[in-house]
Amino acid sequence: GEPRRLTESYGYDAEATVSPRGERIVFTSSRSGDLELWTCDLQGGDLRQVTDTPGYDGGAFFSHDGKRLVFRAQAFTPGKEAQELAETRALMAEWRVRPSQMELQVSDADGSNRRTLGPLGGASFAPFFFPDDKRVIFASNHHDHGTPRREFDLFAIGVDGNGLERITTHEGFDSFPMFSPDGRWLVFASNRGQRKPGETNLFLAQWR
Repeated sequence: GEPRRLTESYGYDAEATVSPRGERIVFTSSRSGDLELWTCDLQGGDLRQVTDTPGYDGGAFFSHDGKRLVFRAQAFTPGKEAQELAETRALMAEWRVRPSQMELQVSDADGSNRRTLGPLGGASFAPFFFPDDKRVIFASNHHDHGTPRREFDLFAIGVDGNGLERITTHEGFDSFPMFSPDGRWLVFASNRGQRKPGETNLFLAQWR
């Protein structure tokens, strides 16, 4: 149908996903001066700020029952928080981010009961709930100790933070996983089979 503008705030409104229940949209916005999660109704109204911690919160998805969110959040090195936060704010002033330290977060849909799935180290992102909402599949380079870390694979972890499992072992980049609603199929992006360096394509796999 006709495209319709939902937000009019200056800056960054992006990374929007819709609840499977069809009630709300979650998105990342700079409207507060930092990159935080917000939700709104399907018309762009009833705005609610979900996160308020320093640093980048983004890439959120609702659970299938619409009650929880999973997302990535910037992590700071213990003892270097002030320095890294200052660097983050300097980058934000130039509309840039450096997502090299990201941890997975789970919260209720309103942002309460927030907790970290880990911490794992490195950059974990692109989380998506399993169809039963008991686990999360995501991409991470936490297992790659190279500099820079370029080995991204798919992993799964329970919403309680236990049961970390590696899903892919391809050398290179695997990310952005999503299940079909019935859980039979997994689609993800990968550099495997690339015809030139950096080429990324989508792959479909039967989940077993």
